[in-house]
Amino acid sequence: MKNLTELLEHEVKDLYSAEKQLMNAIPEMIKAASNEKLKKGFTKHLKETERHLERIQEICKEMDINPGSTKCNAMAGLIQECQGLMSEKSSDEVMDAGLIACARRVEHYEIAGYDTAYRYAKTLKLKTVRKHLKKTLKEEEKTEKKLKKLAKKKIIKKAKA
Repeated sequence: MKNLTELLEHEVKDLYSAEKQLMNAIPEMIKAASNEKLKKGFTKHLKETERHLERIQEICKEMDINPGSTKCNAMAGLIQECQGLMSEKSSDEVMDAGLIACARRVEHYEIAGYDTAYRYAKTLKLKTVRKHLKKTLKEEEKTEKKLKKLAKKKIIKKAKA
């Protein structure tokens, strides 16, 4: 990569790949979860992920890039870890606690990616791109806070029993 624009393009492609992989993984997480609030949260995040992909596609149009040529190995690894957890035998409560841990790791990865891309777009004065990235970043941060709250108040305590 020769410049910040190319680095931003790389970040956008990585985020696109990450979100696409997540679209395929979330339904498995919904199926594995037993806590209704957790299931609802994952279902809502699946819909948000669809919107995130749409925004990234808008960014790609704005920047004239093809998003499909990069694979996000980090997200693949996070999803693989989660799939490993889901293949284990455990109580519903322990599975839910593990699913929240997986989901929080994913959220932290996405937050870092969107924040980085946002800062690049801001520096490059790409107003539309920056706006889309900031909106998604805020949604990812909100999701992580909800997961943390759910884990703290309900899920982890039930897993302890």
